[in-house]
Amino acid sequence: MENIIKVYTYAVADLLHIGHLRAFRQAKALGDYLIVGILTDEATAVYKRIPIIPFEERCAMVQSLKCVDEVVRQDSLDPTENLKKYRPDILTHSHGENGEFPGNPDLSLVKKAVRTEYYPHQSTTRIINKIRKTKNK
Repeated sequence: MENIIKVYTYAVADLLHIGHLRAFRQAKALGDYLIVGILTDEATAVYKRIPIIPFEERCAMVQSLKCVDEVVRQDSLDPTENLKKYRPDILTHSHGENGEFPGNPDLSLVKKAVRTEYYPHQSTTRIINKIRKTKNK
């Protein structure tokens, strides 16, 4: 894979929705090869709820997207270990507190870190809340 620009992004990707797709497409547009780190159930549970969709199924759904070239396991919110392993040129993410990359990765491991546009109109939390609201009617 010489002379190709590798992009790494990471997500839980629980209840896959248009916000995920938009973020992955934006990441892919920055390079030639998109690697998506999917957080394990255990890694996700450290900072939010346990995902509804099991890890293996989340990986399969994300891998099926045309814009995604490779899906890898991410064992921590901090993608630093995967940055060392896969050596991408660019790191992206579309969401985080105060503009920070979730997990505070070592940004010296990439040539460029890019905040892709966050899509505020849809989220897993919104979907869950809508289901709860519908159920209570």
